[in-house]
Amino acid sequence: MGVATNRWVAGARPRTLPAAVAPVLVGTAAAAGAGPFRAGRAVAALVVSLALQVGVNYANDYQDGVRGTDQVRVGPIRLVAAGLASATAVRRAALISFAVAALAGVILAAVVQPWLIAVGAACIAAAWGYTGGPRPYGYAGFGELFVFVFFGVVAVTGSAYVQDGHLSALALAASVPVGLLATALLVVNNLRDRAGDDIAGKKTVAVRLGDGRTRFLYATLLAVSLAWSLGLAVVTPWVLLVVVAVPLAVRPLRRVLTGATGPELIAVLGETGRLQLVLAGALATGLWVR
Repeated sequence: MGVATNRWVAGARPRTLPAAVAPVLVGTAAAAGAGPFRAGRAVAALVVSLALQVGVNYANDYQDGVRGTDQVRVGPIRLVAAGLASATAVRRAALISFAVAALAGVILAAVVQPWLIAVGAACIAAAWGYTGGPRPYGYAGFGELFVFVFFGVVAVTGSAYVQDGHLSALALAASVPVGLLATALLVVNNLRDRAGDDIAGKKTVAVRLGDGRTRFLYATLLAVSLAWSLGLAVVTPWVLLVVVAVPLAVRPLRRVLTGATGPELIAVLGETGRLQLVLAGALATGLWVR
């Protein structure tokens, strides 16, 4: 893999991609466990979710870069701020990613329900508005809410809906732990960048809460997501398979609660992503075989 390709892969932030895969796994399983599995629709939903995640990552890189708010950071490289790619090129990458998501979403909507186009448009608008526009809500501390809603509730229930055409209470319930872990990814990311964001005027939740309370928030998100997942065993005991994910929570929790900073929190980001993916896989398996 060439140097140019490497930097674009790094700019896509692979550690965040489990947040796109997990909701599709869980939502698809929640529906397919009680009916037929439509593989083509699941693949299309996964393309939408992954393209949106990559798109929001590139858009964030571009928007923070041109605003100059990425000059003080300890996290992974940013293409624009580090001078590895022009702002125009990164903006183009974001728009291409959103176009891929839109195309896959339109195909899904044509097969399932046309009104899903409006849902997709809302997702893209929310992704761009995270750090873009005159009043980016990510700078005001609403990023975590966006992630929970769109990479939790909307992504899980949407993935279930395209399978069977129903908005189910089970898919809604299963979206909670997925959304909480996706939120935990953003919390630890913002914890790592808290000092720099404060200087840059980004009032993220981590900046507003301070170091100690942000660490407690991260721990709470992990604990509640695991407990909620286990509680879904009332639907089927197979959901207890999620216990395999519990050991994966120990290391990132220990790091965060003992004051990890800088590069250590970059590692926590990857560990949280693995936790989310394993939990989602186990939860999806339990819901599918119920």
